[in-house]
Amino acid sequence: MAGTVLVRDVMSKDVKVVRLDCSVKEVVATMNKFNIGSIVVVQGDRPVGVISERDILRRVVEPCLAPETLTAKQVMTSPVVTINETANIGEAAKLMAKKKVRKIPVMNKQKLVGIVTFTDIVTKVLTMFSILEELMKT
Repeated sequence: MAGTVLVRDVMSKDVKVVRLDCSVKEVVATMNKFNIGSIVVVQGDRPVGVISERDILRRVVEPCLAPETLTAKQVMTSPVVTINETANIGEAAKLMAKKKVRKIPVMNKQKLVGIVTFTDIVTKVLTMFSILEELMKT
C-alpha cells in the first residue's frame, strides 16, 4: 500500500549489543557511554534478549546484587520479541502492546538491522498528524 510507513523508516540503525556473558557492570557502562536506555543481548549475531534500565532496577538494584557478579544472560528479558524491517509501524505498535514491550529489535532475514521504540512510532505518527493538520488548513 502506497504511503505506508515501514519499521525501517523509523528505526534506529546503530544498535548497541552485548554478549550473554558480559557483566551487568559492563552493560551499564555501555548504556551510559552511548546514552541509551536499553541494549540488545546477542549470541553470535542473533538477538536473544533485551536489557532495559527497568530490568537493571528490578533484577539488580532492588535486590541489592553486585552488577560485576551478574551476566547479561541473568538479567535480560527473554525470549526476545523481534519484527521484520518491512512490517508497518501499525503492526509494530500492535506487537508492542500485545507483548507489553516498548523496544523491539528489527530483523532483515536473520540479521539484526535496527531497533524500533514506542517513542519512534509516536514521533512519526505525531509528525504525520501535524502534516495532515496543515493540509486541512489550506
